[in-house]
Amino acid sequence: MKQIETDVIVVAAGLSGLAAAISAAENGARVVAFEKAGTTGGAANMGMGPLGIGSSVQKHQMVSITPFEAFRKHMNFTHWKVDARLVRDYYMKSGETIGWLQEMGVEFVGVSPAYAAPETVKGYATSEAVWHLVKPIGGGMPGPRAAGAMIKCMTERARELGVEILLETPAKKILVEDGRIVGVLGVDKNGEEIEARGRAVIVATGGFGANPRMIQEATGYEWGKNLFSFAVPGMVGEGIRMAWEAGAGRTDMNLELMYQIPDNMNHFVLDGAFRQPCLWVNKLGERFMNEDGIPNTTFTGNAIATQPDHIAYSIFDAKLLKHYKKDGPDIQSHVHPHDLYKQFDNAMKAAADEGYSHVCEADSIEELAEKMGIDPAGLARTVEEYNASCAKNFDPLFDKDRQFMQPIGSPKYYACRQFVGAYGTLGGIRINHRTEVMTDDHKVIPGLYAVGVDACAIYGQSYPFILPGNTMGFCLNSGRIAGENAAVAANA
Repeated sequence: MKQIETDVIVVAAGLSGLAAAISAAENGARVVAFEKAGTTGGAANMGMGPLGIGSSVQKHQMVSITPFEAFRKHMNFTHWKVDARLVRDYYMKSGETIGWLQEMGVEFVGVSPAYAAPETVKGYATSEAVWHLVKPIGGGMPGPRAAGAMIKCMTERARELGVEILLETPAKKILVEDGRIVGVLGVDKNGEEIEARGRAVIVATGGFGANPRMIQEATGYEWGKNLFSFAVPGMVGEGIRMAWEAGAGRTDMNLELMYQIPDNMNHFVLDGAFRQPCLWVNKLGERFMNEDGIPNTTFTGNAIATQPDHIAYSIFDAKLLKHYKKDGPDIQSHVHPHDLYKQFDNAMKAAADEGYSHVCEADSIEELAEKMGIDPAGLARTVEEYNASCAKNFDPLFDKDRQFMQPIGSPKYYACRQFVGAYGTLGGIRINHRTEVMTDDHKVIPGLYAVGVDACAIYGQSYPFILPGNTMGFCLNSGRIAGENAAVAANA
């Protein structure tokens, strides 16, 4: 067995783990990070950028939101059912963290909201410009995976500070002696055991999004049946399990709900093309939400989750498709290509050739209902009522924004089956605002810290999409807080 002596041990080198390792090293600690993948960054490599409040980037764009304004918005959104001290400390640190990243060489294109809320709902659903979009490697506009440039800079900074990153070396057990954390047991790619001894351990393994059994036990959803969430390989909850075995208390475990189609990355054009404020119905053929709210993926995911079989359908016709092709989408996405509808016909043909059953086109509403499994009488009735409302330019059911009241009556008809999705999992390990792990009776376990989504229980039942970039923001800032505190404990 290989033996390592160090000060701080970080379990996983994703975004929160890298932030913790850098922070601890900057504060004088020797740091070793166990990472079971062959590269660093984890799920953050798929992202676009973190939340930050009060940064220089915002000031340059004349965005004036303050940490306390964000704090109040967050706490009101969650009805104060979360740790106010942790939320407060996170937001107060977040602007400085953007500068911290810039010093490492991370470049930001700017700050952005996640979507534009209609005037009628701005009072409670405005998305603030707190999302710091990372300039991708090679330049250009940010999109999925843009944050890989940030991970590259952070990894280089960690190594520059002397952090030893052990790739393809998963941690297997947290070592406890006399009630205190003393190290970690891991195994390298050759099967050799490694015992790393230190005075502090930081758990940062990224949740359990790739563990269907754990998801079902925690949330009731069955992956691949009524849930199609991101499942980054390796995110199976082992850090949560190891912390529990070491005495950690448990918090509620849930999902960052949103919505998407199955295998969406291979049908990305269609995934984006049907995210429009057209006609949305459930299996009964009934409308269930104000369609102009669909840019808020949290609200839409929640709404779909309450429908029969957790399924919804977005529907438009040939006339509306012609409008999208000519004028572009009614609602722009930061994530999907801007030329969606130029690619639409080819994407539909490819899906049909593949036998992909979650989108279809039809010559009549009845045929559309049959192909999609929607109650035909219910859908016909809804289309008739909806078209009558469009003729009056007023939606008496949900007061849908009038600019989006477009009738459905021009063959062909197009539909997409929408499911509950999730960006990832949240929670599991109980921590305090210093990111120290606590038992179920709120006693601190000396030397043990947890960060990122393994410990993120600050969103209540819904991800606060009104403050976008929040998951990456929490990962970064909880990691920094843990690294600073662990370094102090290790040097005490």
